[in-house]
Amino acid sequence: MQDTPRSNRLHISLFGKRNVGKSSLINSLTNQDIALVSNVAGTTTDPVYKSMEILPIGPVVLIDTAGIDDIGNLGKLRIQKTHEVLNKTELALLIFTKEITSFEKDMLQRMKEKNIPLIGVMNKIDEKDVEESILIEWEKVYDIPFVKVSAKTKYGIENLKETIIKVADIKKHEKVIVGDLIDEGDFVVLVTPIDKAAPKGRLILPQQQTIRDIIDHGGIAIVTRETELTKTLKDIGKKPKMVITDSQAFKKVDELTPIDIPLTSFSILFARYKGDLETLVLGANKIKNLKEGSNVLICEGCTHHRQEGDIGKDKIPKWIENTAGAKLNFEWLSGTSYPDEENIKKYDLIVHCGGCMLNPKEMEFRIKKSNEYHIPIVNYGVLIGLATGVLNRALDLFPNIKEKFK
Repeated sequence: MQDTPRSNRLHISLFGKRNVGKSSLINSLTNQDIALVSNVAGTTTDPVYKSMEILPIGPVVLIDTAGIDDIGNLGKLRIQKTHEVLNKTELALLIFTKEITSFEKDMLQRMKEKNIPLIGVMNKIDEKDVEESILIEWEKVYDIPFVKVSAKTKYGIENLKETIIKVADIKKHEKVIVGDLIDEGDFVVLVTPIDKAAPKGRLILPQQQTIRDIIDHGGIAIVTRETELTKTLKDIGKKPKMVITDSQAFKKVDELTPIDIPLTSFSILFARYKGDLETLVLGANKIKNLKEGSNVLICEGCTHHRQEGDIGKDKIPKWIENTAGAKLNFEWLSGTSYPDEENIKKYDLIVHCGGCMLNPKEMEFRIKKSNEYHIPIVNYGVLIGLATGVLNRALDLFPNIKEKFK
C-alpha cells in the first residue's frame, strides 16, 4: 500500500464549512489520528494530503480542505485553494452538521459542473437526532446519496465506506497503460536510456508502472538500454509485440527497431492513460503555425533539480523552435501550479510532461482548460516524436488517432 504512487490512488476530498468535523472524519475513516483536530474553527488552513488505505477500498489520497465559509483576506485565499482541489478530486464528501446552507449549495453546483461523484455527509449526529425522511428528501432534491455519521462515536462510518465504494465505481479508475494492446505471453521490449537525469538505482515512475501493467496482463517485459537493443532483439528469439522507448531515445531506437515491430514511447502511452492522446496529437499539428515571438508555456507535474541538458529547460525549447522555424518566448511552471483564466490566455502553445505525478482527473482538467481557451496543448512524448520524425510510426498502434496527425 505504501508503495502505491499518489497519482495512482483514488483522490477523495472532504469539503465543508469550518468546524463541521472534516478532520475528525478522516481520522474515523482511517481508524488513525492522522489529521489535526480542534474545536477552534479554521484549524485546517491549506489542503492537507494523506496517502492511506481504507479497507476494502484500497490505497487512496484523502484531501482535507479549509472551510468553505472562511473569512478575511487570508480566508479568501484558503477558499480559493479549496476550490482548486476540485480539479483533482475523483470523489467528494460534502460535510455538514445541521442543514444545507448557501455554502454547501455553492459547492454542490461546482461539483456538478465538474462531474465529480459526490456524497452528502451529515456529521455530529450524536448532537442531533435526524429523521431518515429528511435524508431521503434531500436525496431527491440534490440527486446524490446522503449518509449520517458521527466521527466521534464512529456511528455510520461503515455505511459511509460502503457508499464510497458504490459511488466511486472503482473499476472506472482501473485504466491500463498498455495491457489492452498485448496478449498473454507477448514479449514487450522496454528501452530505458541511462543519462545524467536518470535516478540512481531505480527506474522512473512511468517505466515502473508500464512494467507492472505488462506483468498484470500476462506479458513478458524485457528491459534494456538503447546500446543493447539490437542484441536484445536478436537474442530473445521471438518477435516482440512492440518496443516502448523513452522519448529522448526515439530517433536512435527508431533506427535500430525493424519496421515490422511496432514502436511507441512511455510518454505517448501516458498521454493516452492519463490524458487525451487525440487532443495532444492535434496540438502537435499546430506547432508549425507558431510565429516569431509566440508564447510557449512548458509545464511539469513534478519539481526536480534541473541539470545541464534538462529536457524541459533546454531540449524541448530547441525542438519546438526547430519545428516552428521561429524564435519563441518560453515560460516554465512545475508542481501543482497551472495558469488561471487570465494568465492562460497569453499562451500560443502549452507543452506538458507525461504527468506521471498527477492523477488522471488533474490531467483531464489541464487539457480541458486549454481547450476552453483554444490553446493547443501537446505533451513531451508527442512533441519529441514530431521533432524526430518518428511520431507517424509511433501512432501505428492507434490508427484512429493517427488519422488526425498531419
